[in-house]
Amino acid sequence: MASGYPGRDDIWGALRFGVESTGGLLKRSLTTEQEAQNAVFVRSVKQKNHVGSPISFLSPTSIQSSLSSASSLRGHGNLKVSCWSFPAAIPVEPEKKSTITSRLQQLERQLFDDEDDEFSMSNGSAMANSEWSETMQKLISTQKPLSNSPTSSSSSSSSSLAASSRQMLLDTATAISVGNLDSAAANLSFLKSAANKLGSPEQRLTAMMVTALALRINPRDPATLAVTSDIFTPEHLTSSQMLYEASPCFKLALMTANLAILEATNEHPKIHIIDFDVGQGLQLASLLHSLAERHRHLSVKITAFCDPSFPFNSLAGNLSLVGDRLAKLAEGLGIVLTFSTVNRRITELDRAALNCEEEEVLVVNFAFLLSRIADESVSPANPRDELLRRVKALGPKVITLVEQDMNGNTAPFATRFAEACAHYGALLESMEAIIAGRQSSERVRVEACLARKACNSVAWEGADRVERCELYGKWKARLGMAGFRQVQLGPGVVESIKLRLASLGNNPGFMVKEEDGRVGCGWMGRVISVASAWH
Repeated sequence: MASGYPGRDDIWGALRFGVESTGGLLKRSLTTEQEAQNAVFVRSVKQKNHVGSPISFLSPTSIQSSLSSASSLRGHGNLKVSCWSFPAAIPVEPEKKSTITSRLQQLERQLFDDEDDEFSMSNGSAMANSEWSETMQKLISTQKPLSNSPTSSSSSSSSSLAASSRQMLLDTATAISVGNLDSAAANLSFLKSAANKLGSPEQRLTAMMVTALALRINPRDPATLAVTSDIFTPEHLTSSQMLYEASPCFKLALMTANLAILEATNEHPKIHIIDFDVGQGLQLASLLHSLAERHRHLSVKITAFCDPSFPFNSLAGNLSLVGDRLAKLAEGLGIVLTFSTVNRRITELDRAALNCEEEEVLVVNFAFLLSRIADESVSPANPRDELLRRVKALGPKVITLVEQDMNGNTAPFATRFAEACAHYGALLESMEAIIAGRQSSERVRVEACLARKACNSVAWEGADRVERCELYGKWKARLGMAGFRQVQLGPGVVESIKLRLASLGNNPGFMVKEEDGRVGCGWMGRVISVASAWH
């Protein structure tokens, strides 16, 4: 096929269980949308040589220039984020009756003149005080909104605000980590003026992270809780499937897993697939199409394993409907399909419970699942490793692992927050390239899903924090300790994924990277998700 993918060309549109039509989701509209927001800018800030966010989303050229620093930052366990320290406002003698205008001019000169390299970057404070915040608000209110015309001046101002907002978010996280909640609250109050859930990618990221940080400061705030909602709801399940279908960063990784399964089960007439998070069945529907094109008269058994102790399995009741629709699809493709659900604890997982047969080739699919299972840092029982040991004892032909590539589990809070900003910032930037319209209902739902995931990763600790993403190196070490060996993906797998990426059209920001036996999919040089196969 032209796409190089051994399945239907529009494979992800083949089956949507409960997902509303996303017509036009991947097409850009010709309608020009007014992008000027109420955000205003003081002056272009001269960039400092301090550690900022791993990636700052400016222009494409600026993005490329920051990739090398991003990779170096992500390679260290601790990311030191310095806070801003501002000089106190110059006192004004009452008898001189200085106007607020002269005071602001003095403050502006101190902040933005070329001599501002003399400012020290203190680790102890994230913001000066409430007077500074009030003064900056007054200063900003005197500026004119940006013009709609894309001039170099407005572009420079936009870049400066984006960098400043990202840095202030990092400083706020640092302030929270050292217990300076007053400064953090003052920062958040100021950042709200730069946040816009329907604005630019950076404004959307600011809105997302302001909510997450506010919830971390005050976890009982009903207003913030209402915005973040819950990650264990039907809406989150549906919007997650929409995300996987819309974003090449996720779609291509899931395709890689399917191709690895096709390679491992080649020439086997009976296949048994164990899936621990079937969701709405989109990945399995894609796999059935590919299996049908490979050869007919195939027998496939799909077992959905649901541990009732996992909070994200609360929607397991919908699996009977998913199974019925998969069976109907398989019948049309000439495949004999048996779908069943097993509700047991991980400790009860064995071949007898799964009704495994000797003549079957066994496949286990872990797609965005292991990162949501508690490990030794959360529970002494360590259900994550227990699951891996139980799966290894099943003797599968292959297991596929697809996960978001982010240092978001045991890293210190400030480092974890910086990773979340870079990761979700890249995803929001990529959404701008693939979904037409900043106010699109599809985009709003997809990004609400990202916001819930980011908020859970940032705001909560302990068992309440379910989103615990890891970097690929940690998964490799954990799987190795469980007795698995990595399966090298064949050249046909990688070539098919690259051809599929090329078929997406003029989106040069997306990338596929093959390294160390796995395939990474991402945006502007940053890997978002990783797919690998194990035996």
